[in-house]
Amino acid sequence: MRKVAIVGVGMTRFCEDWKRGFRDLVLEAGRKALEDAKLSGAEIDGMYCGTMAPGRLIAQEHAGALLADWMGLNPVPSTRVEAACASGGVALRSGFLAVASGYHDCVVVGGVEKMTDVPGADVVSALGGAGDQEWELFPGATFPGIYALMARRHMLDYGTTEEQMASVAVKNHLNGSKNKYAQYQNVITLDTVLKSKVVASPLKVFDCSPVTDGAAALVLMPLDKAKAHSEMPIEIVASAQASDTLALHDRKSLTSMRATEVASKKAYEMAKVTPKDISVAEVHDCFTIAEILAIEDLGFVKKGQGGPASEAGKTALNSDISINTSGGLKACGHPVGATGIKQAVEVTWQLRGQANGRQVEDCDIGLTHNVGGSGATAVVHIMKRAY
Repeated sequence: MRKVAIVGVGMTRFCEDWKRGFRDLVLEAGRKALEDAKLSGAEIDGMYCGTMAPGRLIAQEHAGALLADWMGLNPVPSTRVEAACASGGVALRSGFLAVASGYHDCVVVGGVEKMTDVPGADVVSALGGAGDQEWELFPGATFPGIYALMARRHMLDYGTTEEQMASVAVKNHLNGSKNKYAQYQNVITLDTVLKSKVVASPLKVFDCSPVTDGAAALVLMPLDKAKAHSEMPIEIVASAQASDTLALHDRKSLTSMRATEVASKKAYEMAKVTPKDISVAEVHDCFTIAEILAIEDLGFVKKGQGGPASEAGKTALNSDISINTSGGLKACGHPVGATGIKQAVEVTWQLRGQANGRQVEDCDIGLTHNVGGSGATAVVHIMKRAY
């Protein structure tokens, strides 16, 4: 296996983009990544793009071929990757494996979703397909409802409070206020979250990630060739993926995601690090309870301590562990296919020291954690400076 490095990154502003379409978003992110890598595109010999539901959201299938065509990369093989909200993370893993194996030498990995061109009910239906259609979506369950069940069980078992969950949103909005790419750049208060409209008790509007348009892209190549294209290459030292049951009712536990636990254990072993070695982590906070579960399952805090740790500020910028410096899915936004790639872009900027007002001090190892559905897929990547 060859060592793999990120040599170029790029992304669009995450927002409700009423002026541009699916292909325009990818073109901007891809162009920025190629420019960052000092490449023309002629060197690219493979492309992987994570996107969850273009057929449902914009009536466009065959997205891999479309994006290669629009980016001027034909006849390079281009593959669409789908794993619900983990589509971006799995696309990154696919590109990593292609370069590590020696099959490709230079790969573009992207993620995109255009979610605001259809009514909200259609978006809810499309996202519901990330769960068990027969046993969850069809009977009427929504993802806020499913995560609300997890939240209620966590509250029952560990005493987690609505205030503790709300503190996750407050922290992520503060980080998002320092990120020019974030959908929401406004600082909010605990009271704002607690008094917002209930979506699925105990989750309220400000406990939930928004509907978002956006794209992000990376350029990967072997580490031994990376320094010719980047003065600050970032090595991907671990890539791990795991699965769990699609339906929540079949899980062994409602208060942890086994796929996250398994994937993170494999990633730590591959990278030869422990959770204490991680400086910054972008975790999948589709709902505030999801960030609390993530920091527990990833080993940053003990099980049941995610709520108190969040409330005490232990996950704030330059605290015990800097979590979701981009603003996370909550404030930066969640164009589902792009999220896993955006996480890697943010960690790359942090490791390069390019995160401006949200920079983590002495940042040398970063982690990304991308989840599909309610935890049926989890992908973890660990990265470090290679310069």
